[in-house]
Amino acid sequence: QVQLVESGGGLVQAGGSLRLSCAAFGTIFSRNVMAWYRRAPGKQRELVAAIGSGGNTNYADSVKGRFTISRDNAKNTVYLQMNSLKPEDTAVYYCNALDTRMTTYWGQGTQVTVSS
Repeated sequence: QVQLVESGGGLVQAGGSLRLSCAAFGTIFSRNVMAWYRRAPGKQRELVAAIGSGGNTNYADSVKGRFTISRDNAKNTVYLQMNSLKPEDTAVYYCNALDTRMTTYWGQGTQVTVSS
């Protein structure tokens, strides 16, 4: 049974930083594409950043230059370092895993609130 456990959300002032973590259990983590999505109030869920098994990364235009996704295969963990946070980054952030069988898994979500 695959489980994704997120942590690191919270309340921060605009311009501040947070680091989200997502620990994966029950999956061959190193082979998975890992990603972070977010859902802001009243908006659809959107892809924030993704990292492939080889370390290649992809970012939403709105976070390029401010957010960095990384992974530690030894710890089965993916991170999202968020700098220069803006109020519009306020959302529930979800960890996502896509395995080699194209099965997708989701974490429970962690709230990030950026005050102006």
